Amino acid sequence: MMENGKKDTVELVVFILSVLFAILGLIGAIGYNKYTEMKSLERNIESAIVKGIDPIAVKCAYGGDSWVCMQYAQSHAKPSSDTPKK
Repeated sequence: MMENGKKDTVELVVFILSVLFAILGLIGAIGYNKYTEMKSLERNIESAIVKGIDPIAVKCAYGGDSWVCMQYAQSHAKPSSDTPKK
């Protein structure tokens, strides 16, 4: 039989390894998710170029919140129909 001190040490090592594997699994899952999102965006941009669609519009359609997307949206904004015409 193991002594009580050794048993506690083994349980601590098993707990630490379990937490380590859980953290590594989480990091791997997040990395895989980002990788698949990037590959999907890449395929859609290539498809848009072939079809003659602006690739920046495709990138910004994926929820791009960069200043490039903000400037693109401002430059391609349609005039509001709420403003009275003179």
